Amino acid sequence: MQTLRLGKTGLTVSELCLGTMTWGSQNTEAEGHAQADAAVDRGITFWDTAEMYPTNPVKAETVGGTEAIIGTWLASRGGRERLQIATKITGKGAIVRPGQPITGATMRAAVEGSLRRLQTDYIDLYQLHWPNRGSYHFRQMWTYAPTGTDKATETAHMVEVLTTAQALVAEGKVRAIGLSNESVWGAARWLHLAETLGLPAMGTVQNEYSLLCRQFDTDWAEFSVAEDMPLLAFSPLACGLLSGKYAGGVVPEGTRRSFTPDLGGRMTARVLPAVAACLDVAARHGLDPCQMAIAFCRSRPFTTIPIIGATTLAQLEVNMGAAGLVLGAEVLADIAQTHRACPAPY
Repeated sequence: MQTLRLGKTGLTVSELCLGTMTWGSQNTEAEGHAQADAAVDRGITFWDTAEMYPTNPVKAETVGGTEAIIGTWLASRGGRERLQIATKITGKGAIVRPGQPITGATMRAAVEGSLRRLQTDYIDLYQLHWPNRGSYHFRQMWTYAPTGTDKATETAHMVEVLTTAQALVAEGKVRAIGLSNESVWGAARWLHLAETLGLPAMGTVQNEYSLLCRQFDTDWAEFSVAEDMPLLAFSPLACGLLSGKYAGGVVPEGTRRSFTPDLGGRMTARVLPAVAACLDVAARHGLDPCQMAIAFCRSRPFTTIPIIGATTLAQLEVNMGAAGLVLGAEVLADIAQTHRACPAPY
């Protein structure tokens, strides 16, 4: 398993990140622990979670459950220093602190809660799950209209969060901070304020990215390279679509689609033909489709770390097999042709 420098954060992480959001819903604690064991055995030491997890669906009674499962794994296995753990504060509009935006106070409270559940003294990467002002992610791009948030208000919020982050870093509770579901303007503003005021800089961004969702490929790609801000790519398999398991409209029992039929707006009239085209590329080149999709993320000209998740150990083993896989020029050319023919299927 290759390791990578995580931008300017000072962290070194595995080239694949273990996603954990099914632990506590689709996966039991024992299954989560088994996945954690398998990941460590294969050298995946970078793990991603969030205070609102597990998902599918998010429920008030399960909020924090995934972090708690990681915490019991750490308590039983030890070796916290082996891992780089990333988690997130939710923000307004969710079951966690409903209606409350991210502030310095809510950030500190959220960090303390995550530390308790994770049974650790520090968080390696602490991320803002959603911008207070909203975003165009999760299919919101189709109706996106910037709200014209007052710049002074937004600046004051950002300075408050960065100042709190500075204190949390000084206390040893957080090592680095990052963004999620953010825009280029937002990321640029965060970095400008950090540089101007001598505050901690946002080091990463976690946005959706896959063969089927490539919003990152233009302005964000340029920004990522210029500012050395790696992409933590969530849903690199497009919620399992790119595995082919939903081909023909099949919905296997226990899969994400059995809990969320529209896969968060990903099930459109154009998506299955796009999936079929990707599966055809993999078949022509003798590649496992999941491994091809994950390796594609790693092939990009901007630093990308795919977040791989699974509901079974067998699925996780397949996904981990993408480590070190380098796609040849012919494969990448076929992927490019497919993307031109089937752009933005959802």
